Amino acid sequence: MKNLSLIFLLNFLTLASFAKDGYRVQVQFTDVKDSLVYLMHFKGRSADTKKDDSARLDSKGMVTFSSTKKITGGIYFILFSGRMPNLEFILNNGDELAVTTTKINPYANIQVKGSPENEQYYKYQKFLINYGKDYRALEEKLKKSTNKKDSDDVIKQLNEKGKEIQAFRVNIIEEKPTLFISKLFKSIKDVDVPKDYPKLPNGEKDSLFPQRFLKAHFWDNFDFSDARFIYTPVYDGKMDTYLGRMVYPSPDSVNPEIDMLLKRCEPYPDMYRYTLDNLTNWTEKTNIMGLDECYVHVVENYLMKGKAPWLDKKTLDENFKKAQAKVPNMIGAKALDMTMVDTNNSHPTSLFSIKAKYTILIFWSTECSHCKEELPKFDSLYHAYLKGKDAKFYAVEIDNDVTKWKKFIRENHLNEGWIHVHDPKHTINFRSFYDVYSTPTLYLLDTNKKIIGKRLDYKSLPTFIEKLEQQQKQGNIQKK
Repeated sequence: MKNLSLIFLLNFLTLASFAKDGYRVQVQFTDVKDSLVYLMHFKGRSADTKKDDSARLDSKGMVTFSSTKKITGGIYFILFSGRMPNLEFILNNGDELAVTTTKINPYANIQVKGSPENEQYYKYQKFLINYGKDYRALEEKLKKSTNKKDSDDVIKQLNEKGKEIQAFRVNIIEEKPTLFISKLFKSIKDVDVPKDYPKLPNGEKDSLFPQRFLKAHFWDNFDFSDARFIYTPVYDGKMDTYLGRMVYPSPDSVNPEIDMLLKRCEPYPDMYRYTLDNLTNWTEKTNIMGLDECYVHVVENYLMKGKAPWLDKKTLDENFKKAQAKVPNMIGAKALDMTMVDTNNSHPTSLFSIKAKYTILIFWSTECSHCKEELPKFDSLYHAYLKGKDAKFYAVEIDNDVTKWKKFIRENHLNEGWIHVHDPKHTINFRSFYDVYSTPTLYLLDTNKKIIGKRLDYKSLPTFIEKLEQQQKQGNIQKK
């Protein structure tokens, strides 16, 4: 019994001695030498890459990168100076791999040792080379088609060709299910929607079923427990697709999905941290109208409740202040009334005194080149469209340079439909309430001075009003 225990212990120690952190990557390019190269890795979106190391190819075109620091793993690549990634590979903690290839067409004749992951990855890359040639040939054939029959035949071939790539990935998933490459392929696998749609109470097929099914099963094949996904473009790509295409862009729809994603990530600290940071950044910077409420949701329910312990007090305070600035001017909130004076400081006019179906509140500056381009375009829009919609401008010049202000109004004939005002004594806290951090900043108010739109430009404003009025008509019809 003692001998068995001793053998077990020796075996354990032997295995432990080979369990090294870090990596050792040796690459030889047979067609180039004495060149500076970088070891890089993805983090999130394909444009977000991080540098790990740099070195110069020796006289034989060989370079070695190594580290004893533990890594999470993911997709890494070799980058030549000033060029796109030349060679990608999957790197896991403890890996030792050797690759021989060429700078030009690196995947055509690539050889790899010590990495089952990359044997499959390069097998896939070689498949893509021939697949791409065949697909492009069919596209050219489609361009040259002269009749519908020929076009339909080529389209059918293209559809069949598209299935080949899915089949190739599925084959790797089934043959090598434990590899990360299989997880990557599984995570981007198309959701199979049942062909038999359920029926509605009126007996017709539910045409929205595919969309709901896709959304419900979008994350089925994604492994939230594997933090290596952070270091690939896949996870960010899926989040962008899900929140940008599968979820209706309103706070009532987006906030529950944010909660769902964070709930799934909660047991996995690295994935949770990355997801919360990502969602905080996305909700703060998104240009989708109304989703600033989602940023407030994230700050109030996660950052301010101690669920982001990695953030220091300064960062937390900054986010809290930004969220506070957004709360008063969210869609549906009542606008802040302001009484300001005209260019002669003689005629006070309050925002709420304006009688119009739509009031366009715009903050601008004579020092802002973009403002000076936009305001005349808004004036043209007024005469062509907004005047017929019973709209008026309440235009606040924020810098109080009266001479330049008068000149600009006069030269651009901004008269009919415009109420020009400013705050010469700085008595109104409009910058804070309306979150005026840049110019021009625009809010669309309804007849009761409720905020119904924000940060629109002269191009999007008429489309927004038309859509708004269409929704109101549909609502009235449903009420009847």
